[in-house]
Amino acid sequence: MNLTKSSNPALSKSVFSRVQTDAQADVMTIEGTVNKTGLMFLILAFAAAFTWRKFFGVYEYGSPESAFSVVAPWLIGGGIGGFIVAIITVFSPRYSNITAPIYAVLEGLFLGGISAFFEAQYPGLVMRAVALTFGVFFIMLFLFRSGKIRATGKFRMAIIAATGGIALIYFVSFIAGMFGVNIGFLHGNSLFSIGFSLVVVGIAALNLILDFDFIQRGAEGGAPKIMEWYGAFGLMVTLVWLYIEILRLLSKLASRD
Repeated sequence: MNLTKSSNPALSKSVFSRVQTDAQADVMTIEGTVNKTGLMFLILAFAAAFTWRKFFGVYEYGSPESAFSVVAPWLIGGGIGGFIVAIITVFSPRYSNITAPIYAVLEGLFLGGISAFFEAQYPGLVMRAVALTFGVFFIMLFLFRSGKIRATGKFRMAIIAATGGIALIYFVSFIAGMFGVNIGFLHGNSLFSIGFSLVVVGIAALNLILDFDFIQRGAEGGAPKIMEWYGAFGLMVTLVWLYIEILRLLSKLASRD
């Protein structure tokens, strides 16, 4: 199969080599991947509703901070657990039909708590973030399907480099935070900070083009049926990142009002 790289590590070319294909077995299809992506979104939404309702059940009688402390164990468990399951899925794609739904549950717990906290501070913010995330998704899908944006070699390398740079910045910020150093442009609401968030949202959105291309090539190349789950998982990773970045961007803008 002539599969291109994706800057999403979950959708790297080498993953197909780790899954043996039975010539007689069903193969990966785009429709099947879409269906499994939709199922993962439903799972994520139900899990998110749990921590969301738990947060507002406390917030009704207290402060955002007190409500956040109640959902914090679920949020932290979901975030760390989701990361661990994601790593397992990347290295064991043949089990993605099991790990991908688990990832959706854990990420749902995480996103539900985070979203509720932002919503308590800026009412209406979450619905705008969700709408923008889906809006960006369908715009990028249209641009990909229409051929207006193609995953050429140069395009691919540029997005991979940009994504790696962003990951490095976040890693440095995390390490600095452990020593009490706050990198203001990542968390503040200055024009520079907002501009940085806009750039990150743009890079996350362009990653969708690489993911669409990867899934399409996997289907055309006759990848095993199990890879539909893996393709759905990889797409979910990008969309979760995109949503979080849009949520952060909108919160920065709202804090300036």
